[in-house]
Amino acid sequence: MTTPHTRFPFAWKSPLALAAGFCAALLGSLALADDILVVTDSHHPVQAPAGVRVIELDLPARIKAELAADLSSDARRSAALAQQRLRDGGVALQQRIGTAYQGVVDAWSLGITTIPAVVVDHHVVYGEPDVAAAVALIEAHRRAQP
Repeated sequence: MTTPHTRFPFAWKSPLALAAGFCAALLGSLALADDILVVTDSHHPVQAPAGVRVIELDLPARIKAELAADLSSDARRSAALAQQRLRDGGVALQQRIGTAYQGVVDAWSLGITTIPAVVVDHHVVYGEPDVAAAVALIEAHRRAQP
């Protein structure tokens, strides 16, 4: 089992600053949910508020596994069944596949190196599964910067 590594893009000057940051973030205006991006996979669950975009890096593989489930050893029958599943899924399945792969591209383009990762305005907190806590760290860091 791999343990998540926590890496912060900043260093805390004192525990008091950390506590103040948490309080300010919890009581003040946190980043809007639309501004928060979470990158993870199915093996690293996160606690994300509603409206937060969560990218699961293993989602494309899970969709592929769904489409390939219980296929026959006969190549023709398997191909026909897979094509039928794709047709039955229609536009919703196409959108699901597209969104899954777009998420992988987005995470890659941001240079995410460890999961879970919480990103707010190019600030990243790695290894924190509680999105609200990660956002609070980022907000406290922002407030501490002159």
